[in-house]
Amino acid sequence: MTSPSPIENPGVRESAFAELRRERPFMRLWFARLLGTAAAQMLMVAIGWHMYELTGSAWDLGLVGLYQFAPALLLALVAGHVVDQHHRGLILALCLGMQGVVALILLAAHLAGHDSRALLLGISLLLGAVRAFQMPAQQALIPLLVPPALLSRAMAFASSGMQAAVIGGPALGGLLFVAGMAVVYSACVLLFGGACVLVARMRYAHQPRTKEPVTVATLLAGVRFIWQRKPVLGAVSLDLFAVLLGGAVALLPIFAKDILHVGPWGLGLLRGAPAVGALVMSIWLTHRPIERRVGRALLVSVGAFGVCMVVFGLSESFALSLLVLAISGAADMVNVVIRQTLVQLETPDAMRGRVSAVNSIFIGASNQLGEFESGATAALMGPVGSVVAGGIGTVLVAMAWLRLFPVLARRDTMEGRGGDKG
Repeated sequence: MTSPSPIENPGVRESAFAELRRERPFMRLWFARLLGTAAAQMLMVAIGWHMYELTGSAWDLGLVGLYQFAPALLLALVAGHVVDQHHRGLILALCLGMQGVVALILLAAHLAGHDSRALLLGISLLLGAVRAFQMPAQQALIPLLVPPALLSRAMAFASSGMQAAVIGGPALGGLLFVAGMAVVYSACVLLFGGACVLVARMRYAHQPRTKEPVTVATLLAGVRFIWQRKPVLGAVSLDLFAVLLGGAVALLPIFAKDILHVGPWGLGLLRGAPAVGALVMSIWLTHRPIERRVGRALLVSVGAFGVCMVVFGLSESFALSLLVLAISGAADMVNVVIRQTLVQLETPDAMRGRVSAVNSIFIGASNQLGEFESGATAALMGPVGSVVAGGIGTVLVAMAWLRLFPVLARRDTMEGRGGDKG
């Protein structure tokens, strides 16, 4: 007689990694995300440093973020509909391949001496459009590759791989800058190509769906779904406003060059520092997922993120700056895992693309639009004032959400209980 698996028999426990390793399509996606995220981080470091070298303008650094966010916002609802109607793995592979083409264009332009502010802004628009499709396809894939009992661990483990890439990508990009910009762009081409091949070879049970016409009702289905579930609405909107105010990524070239005086190598370490903390936390959450008081854990993590941003803005020590950025990454990882697991568990598969697309708007706003906000406020009050004010604002948002979304604050488990929709 065949013995029950460790998942079926609660008396037998495998390690979290051993459980997930048996899910081969998920592991293939995990390695693809590792390569693709490393390449994306290297590309962002390269574009940011490239832009600041060309223009020396904090405003232009902010525009890079805005130009990525605008097409992502405009295309998000359409992208969600496409993801729900078509093969998600194929969509993700095409998106990774397109980013490899973008890196190739930047390489060719740099070698030919045609790099310019206009080119970098145009490339930012294209990247935003591609990622409008990539994010919902990527998020909606994971629940198809693992059983529901493993979803929280899978989310944490997927985040650990992503954060490892966020650590390695900028640090490697900073080191490769020593050999020249062309080497950085070439590495991005190779990494995106490898990620594209991995996803293209991934196999899972894809169920073709009856094609729905594109209507206002179908496009807005994800918005309605989130609006009706207040814990989900509270979680994703909390991330939007908190990171919109508290993000300082766009200003890191200024801190690296003019405040901490550490150059492009130091910039790579600063970009990677939050991922160090996030990686440690994601590994912890893979083995010990948060099972109780998840709402309170979410709010506390966002408040802690804001405090870290205040300390970073005031710091003139490179070591202290790295430390608080790492702590901010750990706090943000708690937010990410709780939010993503909660959204996926409460969403039926037929709507995961559209709901993930709406979620990606919030994520994109909190990152790309946050970069624009940081650049704009830094132009007005300086980089230190911008980061400190944003950190204080993040703490105030966490406190406000405690009252605005009491059902989220009282949320005990990921699955929740009846009445959470109200």
